[in-house]
Amino acid sequence: MNRKRFATVMLSLMMMLSVMPARAAEETRVIEVSGAGEARATPDVAHLSLVVETHAPTAEECSNKNAALAQKMVQVLKDKLVGKGTVETGDYSLNPDYNEPGPNQRPKITGYMAQNTITVETTELMLLGALIDSAISAGANRINYLNFGLRDDTKAREEAIANASKDAQAQAQALAASLNVKLKQVVKASTVQEPRPIMPMAKMSMAMSANAPTPIEASQISISATVMLTYEIE
Repeated sequence: MNRKRFATVMLSLMMMLSVMPARAAEETRVIEVSGAGEARATPDVAHLSLVVETHAPTAEECSNKNAALAQKMVQVLKDKLVGKGTVETGDYSLNPDYNEPGPNQRPKITGYMAQNTITVETTELMLLGALIDSAISAGANRINYLNFGLRDDTKAREEAIANASKDAQAQAQALAASLNVKLKQVVKASTVQEPRPIMPMAKMSMAMSANAPTPIEASQISISATVMLTYEIE
């Protein structure tokens, strides 16, 4: 390296070192806030889970009895839906039943129990009461759950994010005022991943008579969002 080039490099290093403290002194000051928002939406799809449970002295008899009732119930539900939903079976189990043994005795098999779960998905929420009544008449003896959801929650989620952003902005303005500083531009914005909304259970009340349909009332779905904002201040 010749003397001229060496002098140029040294001059550049000296300029960089002189600028670094100035930049450190001008480090951007910020405040960070988070806002929460919520949006409510009317459900447009329902999920119904029903169980057919049978008991019999032998495993074969119990299984056959359960299969016959499950097939009957599936057909009844499909006829009621008339193409406005789906019916699926799953979670089948067959287990022995035992007696209550006395002291120092081993439990003995007294029979067998079979369970078959049938799930229904439909967008025709007005059919739910009739579907439940038809399933019970066909052999269903337990309802696992009936809950509601949204086929597409994009619009509701966007509304929740917008509400959360407004809340964060309001908090930033209040915080800046209390600190006697001025807000400048937003230098960072992000959303916090929220879990999918828990679908509300339906409110079911007992019918007043054997011929009255089961009343079903769907609750609205609440979707939450959190927004983080970082403001530059002066």
